[in-house]
Amino acid sequence: MLSRGPSAPSGRRRVVVLVAAALAVAVTARLGWWQLDRAQQKLDLQARITARGSLPPLPQADLPRNEAAAAAQHYRPVQLRGRWLHERTVYLDNRQMNARQGFFVVTPLLLADGGRPGDAVLVQRGWMPRDFTDRSRLQPLPAQPGEVLVTGRLAPPPSRLLAMAEAEQGPIRQNLDVSAFAAETGLALRPLSVQQTQPVQPVPAEGLPSTTWPEDGLLRSWPAVAVDVGKHHGYAFQWFSLSALLVGLTLWFQILRPRWRAGARGAAPSEPAA
Repeated sequence: MLSRGPSAPSGRRRVVVLVAAALAVAVTARLGWWQLDRAQQKLDLQARITARGSLPPLPQADLPRNEAAAAAQHYRPVQLRGRWLHERTVYLDNRQMNARQGFFVVTPLLLADGGRPGDAVLVQRGWMPRDFTDRSRLQPLPAQPGEVLVTGRLAPPPSRLLAMAEAEQGPIRQNLDVSAFAAETGLALRPLSVQQTQPVQPVPAEGLPSTTWPEDGLLRSWPAVAVDVGKHHGYAFQWFSLSALLVGLTLWFQILRPRWRAGARGAAPSEPAA
């Protein structure tokens, strides 16, 4: 009598393989849908940024005072009136614009009618080239005394780069943390920054004619916010492809191939009798 013992372990093994394959297909398919959802979130973000850019300038009195309110207004146009605190200007090193290395020039603007004494906003005034023979040599900025009108857009503070020291001092720095800089200067800095988009205009004193200032020589080709949707679509395609591959391999090795072999054995001619 032939033993039929091995059939039970073989059957259990097949069930385990099918269950594992089903779980792998479910996980890879879910990851693919998650990547598509991330892409849609970024498309929605881009739509919000575009919509904010078309809004009228945010009134100075409505400037946000907390990070959540600031995030809801990022990339909205703004016109601010105030005085430059030139002595507090910071030059952020290793910043690129148009594929060139240099500095982002950041100066606090003491707001006129800011609501509280010392209310100020960090203004990213533009980019200046770096002197590669002497890192400490900086391009002079023209004096812009008195009240000025700054036109730009609200933006997050300058991005943080890898730095050797956590607390930096002096005009040339790698990074600028708003909270730490506020504590250092004693200014009531709003939790945001402004990317200047047009030359500064002086606010004439009452009864005096308006004047203009020479260009400051700073570049303001601020890069558009990159949402990078294509990356998520590519990842989604990879996950869905893997899911389809798992389905195909499972069907072939666990269902189609065993049936084909069984059919081939059943159709084989019997050997002639001796």
